Amino acid sequence: MTAPRVGKPWLPDFILLAALWGSSFLFMRLAVVDFGALPTAGMRVVVATLVLLPLLLLKGQGRVLLKNWKALLLVGLMNSAIPFVCFSFALQSITTGLSAILNATVPLFGALVAWAWLKDRPGASRGLGLLIGFMGVALLAWDKASFKPDATGLASGWAVLACLLATLCYGISASYTKRFLSGLPSIVTATGSQLGATVFLALPTIWFWPEKMPGASAWFGVLAVGVLCTGVAYVLYFRLITNVGPARALAVTFVLPVFAVLYGVLLLHESVTLWMLLCGAVIVCGTALSTGLIRLRRR
Repeated sequence: MTAPRVGKPWLPDFILLAALWGSSFLFMRLAVVDFGALPTAGMRVVVATLVLLPLLLLKGQGRVLLKNWKALLLVGLMNSAIPFVCFSFALQSITTGLSAILNATVPLFGALVAWAWLKDRPGASRGLGLLIGFMGVALLAWDKASFKPDATGLASGWAVLACLLATLCYGISASYTKRFLSGLPSIVTATGSQLGATVFLALPTIWFWPEKMPGASAWFGVLAVGVLCTGVAYVLYFRLITNVGPARALAVTFVLPVFAVLYGVLLLHESVTLWMLLCGAVIVCGTALSTGLIRLRRR
């Protein structure tokens, strides 16, 4: 196995990836206003597929994709189709910052699913991290989740649950990929997942396509989230894994809420409460412990 090339400069890629993934919530918010949740998710994977598929073919990995199409189809459903729909739905009633903070629970659910499915039992430090992380989620949901419809007819409680369903799907997909798709080139898994998601979302996208043509800002949001936050971001993520290893690349999940909150405040004039920031810090600390990125010292 080739060792990570830590000598290569990786910090610019790391920061750019966090900035891109942090902006995905902003772009989805722009798109969902005119497109609606399902068409926004559908167009995102279509655009991402059009970006990634030529890269895969240039690398000569077309046969590998075809050979593993069944497994990749399921990954597309769990890793892209369902999560993208959930986040698009959630962003109709909660802020981009809150969505991004909830998204930081992805490694938390990943550790929990790996424990239940792959028998990757966490030690005391990681177990404590799971408890702390879910406590942070519960406190945040308790403060922000309401099942009373707002002026738009939507309830923030369902949006929070949708975000958590999305992160659970990411966790399940990670364990499924580890068990059944280990050894596949990352570009194959990435392209296959977007292509699979496109298959699942094609008919719903057509069925729920808005009667009125979406405006320029909505089209900009769809193109940006597909090209930048999915296509380009995947390439950066794969390069990070190669240069510094998966553990350090995973830490980008903890940084992207900073960018998402910043974009929301500056560009969408969203409000951020001290309670949101405190709960976000609890979630990040718990997640870092549960994934083993930080460990408690034994005396």
